[in-house]
Amino acid sequence: MTPAATSGVGLVWAEAAGGVIGARGGIPWHLPEDLAHFRDVTMGAPVIMGRKTWDSLPERFRPLPGRRNIVVTRASAWTAPGAETAGSLAEALGSVGHTGSADPVWVIGGGELFRDALGEADVLEITEVDIVVPGDTFAPSRAGFATAHVDPAEGWHTSHSGIRYRFLTLVRDGAID
Repeated sequence: MTPAATSGVGLVWAEAAGGVIGARGGIPWHLPEDLAHFRDVTMGAPVIMGRKTWDSLPERFRPLPGRRNIVVTRASAWTAPGAETAGSLAEALGSVGHTGSADPVWVIGGGELFRDALGEADVLEITEVDIVVPGDTFAPSRAGFATAHVDPAEGWHTSHSGIRYRFLTLVRDGAID
């Protein structure tokens, strides 16, 4: 599958049944194929994340290579090697020149930042994970978005870890002719 080409703002996440995207500061499943998809979708583009999402990344992957890493935090003194900081989503989007830019920027979490960015988003790249797990962080509503692509077109892929999953690309309603 080819990741969605987007202009403007995209949100990318994986979610289990019930919209669970996280538990206790981490992802409650292991799905290597989703990690590869995430890398393919976001490579070369700026990524915007909250500080808790930054902290949840394994240290060896901070900053995410091949991407400009922008961390939204209310702690003005917070710094980390390889991270740019912004005090708000608006400041982060402004720092990448998002004012009708044709270049994509990806919001990668967490839950609060997803909810804040949803109104700016043109595309959602979602990995649906076919498991039921408890969680404390949930995906935002998909209202206002229409499915543009599903991979596989029917059914599910099965991961090497045994978990079933599929990739969805949703675009803002009215963007599909």
